[in-house]
Amino acid sequence: MTWTFTHDLDAFLATAGPALAAHPAENTVLLTVTEGLRRRGLQVYGDGSPLFGWWRAANGAVSGTVAWTPPYPLQVGVSPTEAVRPLADALEQLDVTVVNAERSVGAALTARWPTAVTEEQQLLYRLGDLTPPQPMPLGAPRDAGAGDRALLMEWYTAFGRETGQPAPAEGAVDDRLSYGGLVLWEIEGCPVSLAGCTRPTAGSVRVAPVYTPPEQRGRGYAAAVTAEVSRAALDAGAAEVLLFTDLANATSNGVYRRIGFRPIADRVVVSRG
Repeated sequence: MTWTFTHDLDAFLATAGPALAAHPAENTVLLTVTEGLRRRGLQVYGDGSPLFGWWRAANGAVSGTVAWTPPYPLQVGVSPTEAVRPLADALEQLDVTVVNAERSVGAALTARWPTAVTEEQQLLYRLGDLTPPQPMPLGAPRDAGAGDRALLMEWYTAFGRETGQPAPAEGAVDDRLSYGGLVLWEIEGCPVSLAGCTRPTAGSVRVAPVYTPPEQRGRGYAAAVTAEVSRAALDAGAAEVLLFTDLANATSNGVYRRIGFRPIADRVVVSRG
């Protein structure tokens, strides 16, 4: 029962792909990250060399997964309790300092790291019965296109700055535009809110980002555009629609619950301190 690590994405997907796909909601970030790396190249999230790992149980089956795309936190997928202690030891040797994991895994890691600090708490939501906001706000949705690229890059950058997750906007925007993965809410031709969704992986999509400029907030635009991008994903055949929120943001959590999203998992971002 050991962790195996590799920089070889193809080897990781060949070995751990079925384990990832067996839990598409809980492994949503690993699925979309590895899909992005496969489609767009290994440096799409930064100049660092991505690292992947899997855990084999006593019966030889893969039952735990991780992926690390520096400078972002290492993402821990569904993993059994007995895999956490050896994972903590391995991460120290690999000099990994920040981990994003399900809450119980995060707690087990912090027990191994006396100076650990919980930097963020997240909720993973799954869409139940979609309930568009009533009354609907003024305006209507439309698919974003190439002509919106400058605005989309500006809003992507602002979203990353606000969430503390800055990322190169250009590649992310162009990728989403290539498959119609961005929807704008607009009033009389003026965009006021944005919602995007990932490519389908293992039958699921994840809504991200959702952004409304500060001067347009509190008017229901985010709820409306999120409902629209979710409806479009379902109409296109998605079996599950997912999204993450910051647990500390009561406003966004309330918005998503009202349109039909239900929490299914807690995650934490833990730093070794």
